[in-house]
Amino acid sequence: MSDDHSQVEVDGEHHSFQDKLLEGLVGKWRVDGKIAGQRIEQYCEADWVLNHQFLRVNFIDSASRNRKTKDNSSRAEYEAMVFIGYDNMSERYVVHWIDVFGGRFSETLGFGAAKGRDSIRLVFEGPSGPLHNTLTWNQKDGSWSVLIEQKDGNGKWTVFTEETLRKTK
Repeated sequence: MSDDHSQVEVDGEHHSFQDKLLEGLVGKWRVDGKIAGQRIEQYCEADWVLNHQFLRVNFIDSASRNRKTKDNSSRAEYEAMVFIGYDNMSERYVVHWIDVFGGRFSETLGFGAAKGRDSIRLVFEGPSGPLHNTLTWNQKDGSWSVLIEQKDGNGKWTVFTEETLRKTK
């Protein structure tokens, strides 16, 4: 007969999320790249939250970050709060991506897996079709690259976003 209290916890509040690769994303970053063919410049900050259960990654366009408003809101052209955790029972990453496009586009939960030692591929099945978001650590220069590919109406994968994150001081 087993005692329920002697069971090792697989997931839960006492089992914090430790990930050596994502630990390298903690900090402040300048983001340059293209989204849907348009050049972008963003700021990104990543830190551990919720009892070290999730890595919170906040993206915001650089112009609105530097703009001051009366009510202290940014009115960002783009801002996203991304929460990356890990489901030990299912052995996969989980991602909650919430952005300025609202509930319809933020309702999809993403899942992911390591892709080699330096990459994580996140998969979303959104309202407009599947999307792959691959985060890759570039050990040579200490940067991260983000590649987002989506499947178009004809079933062809196309690049939606290519970004590079470089650490700021």
